[in-house]
Amino acid sequence: MKKHLAALAVPLLFSIGMAASPVLADNGHGKGLFVDRDVDTFAVLPNGVKQPEGITANPANGDIYVATFHFSNPNKLLRYNRHGQLLAQLDFGGAPLLGLGFDHGMVYILNFGASQLQRVPAAFNSATKPEPVATFLPGIGAPAPRRVDNPDATPEHPSFDTITFGSNSFPAPNAMEFDSKGNLYVSDSFQGAIYLIEDVRTCKTPCTAKTLVHDSLLATAGFPPFGANGLAFNRYESLLFIANTGDDRVLALDMHTNLVSVFSESLNGADGLVFDKRSGLLWVCTNQADEVVALNDKGRVVAKLGELRGIKRNGTPDGLLFPASPVIVGDEIFVTNLAIPLGSSADEPEADVTRWTISRMRLPHGKD
Repeated sequence: MKKHLAALAVPLLFSIGMAASPVLADNGHGKGLFVDRDVDTFAVLPNGVKQPEGITANPANGDIYVATFHFSNPNKLLRYNRHGQLLAQLDFGGAPLLGLGFDHGMVYILNFGASQLQRVPAAFNSATKPEPVATFLPGIGAPAPRRVDNPDATPEHPSFDTITFGSNSFPAPNAMEFDSKGNLYVSDSFQGAIYLIEDVRTCKTPCTAKTLVHDSLLATAGFPPFGANGLAFNRYESLLFIANTGDDRVLALDMHTNLVSVFSESLNGADGLVFDKRSGLLWVCTNQADEVVALNDKGRVVAKLGELRGIKRNGTPDGLLFPASPVIVGDEIFVTNLAIPLGSSADEPEADVTRWTISRMRLPHGKD
């Protein structure tokens, strides 16, 4: 069941490494806030293939790769061309898949079911065997409790709450991001951690996934119950942005100090991230709001794309429904519609979906 209200919060200013925000077109919705609700269906998944989650692209030819996340249905890695034609699919059986990444002709896959990072060539086919790259072992556990000061606190009368996280030690590798040196960063949504795999292109397999950060800000006691999720570097790779889905936040990891801070709040179900170096905007899939929003260098929402308009007669979402992961190709942003029903409520639109989709939207053009 979706949340209908996000927590009230004041965005924390954190502008290091982000370019000055472009002035976006008025579009009739007020200067500085661009709103475009138009959404195209890029592709409908094959019949019986459900819940697309991870997405990435081949920058050389625009091929789009999609992974599915389902616990009782065969999971697939799908490859589409730039025009939405299905070129290949690879069966992963009952192992749910999450984040995808593309690097030097290889597609990297976070196999949630196997707790592994795997990879396949860009031109894979149905007979391709995924190569195990690294295994995420259990045992990190929950981070330390988080202290949250109450708004009525004073130095003379401190008032705070303490959030103690469960002891779940199951690794939940969710999203990934490469740096320019070939190192790979992976979020763990259950254990509140960021892993680092150094020289992932050339390391001798099995490569080592070491814990870079284990912090209470990366865990959640909220809903949906996923902490650290989408990852994206700023243009200088001085900050690694991290979505915390259950806390409705985007965090910032300072790559020089390894300190985590809050960058933006009240983003209803912040999920996948992608940073657009041309505009200096950070795009966030807000899966509980059924839209994709752009944050400027102050963490302020300056653009909103997409919406849910209902369920079509063919059982596909009309627009965005639980948008999970984004990728930018040219002037367009492609988004997976996970459309996963949470809880037992039948009044959520996800319960009416019978065919799953990938959406495509135009990016706004900024003016300096």
